Amino acid sequence: MSTATRRSPLTDWTVVVPLVALVALALSWGRDLPGPAVALVALCLAGAVLAAVHHAEVVAHRVGEPFGSLVLAVAVTVIEVALIVTLMADGGGEKTSSLARDTVFAAVMITCNGIVGLSLLVGALRNRVAVFNAEGSGAALATVATLATLSLVLPTFTTSKPGPEFSAAQLGFAAVASLALYGLFVAVQTVRHRDYFLPVPTEGGTCAPEDHADPPTSRAALVSLALLMAALIAVVGDAKAVSPTIESGVADAGLPHAVVGVIIALLVLLPETLAAVRAARRDRVQTSLNLAYGSAIASIGLTIPAIALATIWLSGPLTLGLDATHMVLLALTVVVGALTVVPGRATLLQGGVHLVILAAYLFLAVSP
Repeated sequence: MSTATRRSPLTDWTVVVPLVALVALALSWGRDLPGPAVALVALCLAGAVLAAVHHAEVVAHRVGEPFGSLVLAVAVTVIEVALIVTLMADGGGEKTSSLARDTVFAAVMITCNGIVGLSLLVGALRNRVAVFNAEGSGAALATVATLATLSLVLPTFTTSKPGPEFSAAQLGFAAVASLALYGLFVAVQTVRHRDYFLPVPTEGGTCAPEDHADPPTSRAALVSLALLMAALIAVVGDAKAVSPTIESGVADAGLPHAVVGVIIALLVLLPETLAAVRAARRDRVQTSLNLAYGSAIASIGLTIPAIALATIWLSGPLTLGLDATHMVLLALTVVVGALTVVPGRATLLQGGVHLVILAAYLFLAVSP
């Protein structure tokens, strides 16, 4: 092929789509969009999700596991936290008092049941039994359970302040404890016990195709990291841009307002979901579980400290405590998750059970 006909990397869709999605975000930010514009922004959102998955895999291939899944989980969570704080600052008052709680709990249910269930289902369909590291996955699940209980369950039962809210001192303790647990988990995952979070060979001894491919250059990985951040900003921003239309549709359908948060969380977590499913298809179920549980840990461990800090200048109440229905679903998720990860092997049944729990959460969000 001649040089004249060789395609420039700058025209690749994985480069163009994130930039177009950012332009769509800039043009739509703070505006009431007509129907055709909403459809266009939604199309850019879908393209940005696919581009984010591609660039996350490039970065992951360069830095290796478990750093690769950590990059995507932290990047999505940091941008998600920024979106929560922005919405709370714009709205304020009772309307956004439970926004942080609803978003974090939706992320926990989607990651620990949706992403885990899909990954196990895909892995079991490919090899009859999905194989992963019980030590790493069990430690991650225990961290999720502790963080969720300290931050989302205890506020319902504390008595220093009326309602499912923490006092200032309790919120400060929860923030410090969440950040400390998150930092400890990252240290264990990436340094001290990194081997607990590496993919486990399947029973046939196969390994993923990317294990034999040459890793990208440092320059290519840095470019992909920048484009990953751009794509994730576009995903979250475009999701916010289409949220008024979603809110109108939810209200017109007579559904609870909490459904809006669930839909936005589903959109924001799409890159991680697709990346996890693709990893499971390549016999890397442990990478999928790293993404799922790592995202849940980051969602709580970074959101609670950020919200605690933001309450210094934000007015209005901060509702963190879950209601009885959601506490039951959280307890069921933890128990089933423990029974799933302890053997280090899972079949179609375990994947299906997790997906049914997610379906129950989504159904009860629509029909509480």
